Amino acid sequence: MSMTDPIADMLTRIRNASRAGHRYADVPCSNLKIDIARTLYERGFVRGFRKIEDEKQGMLRIYLAYRGGRSLIVGLKRISKPGCRVYAGVREIPRVMGGRGMAVLTTPRGVLTDAEARKHGIGGEVLLHVW
Repeated sequence: MSMTDPIADMLTRIRNASRAGHRYADVPCSNLKIDIARTLYERGFVRGFRKIEDEKQGMLRIYLAYRGGRSLIVGLKRISKPGCRVYAGVREIPRVMGGRGMAVLTTPRGVLTDAEARKHGIGGEVLLHVW
């Protein structure tokens, strides 16, 4: 099976694991996925993450966060796709769920949240929305 969109696969694995009440989701590792996991962790959407080495690229284990038996991730949506990239200048950066969620962007300064990108005055590729 060839994977055309590894980020969408990562989001689907997290979404499925949180809906099923699992403690963690394992996804094939990459530097971009580590940066996304770090951003989710820093904003409190997940409890943590770690890289598990194997003979291949390694796995990224993302520990899901729950409060009162409910996942803190209500929704995850892929925005920019391999066939249709979505870029936003600093003025076009979307607000997610009226500010209750966040957009995650890749920028010249690395992976940033919508708030961080606005603060630095830079735009970039809108990878995903999480709320």
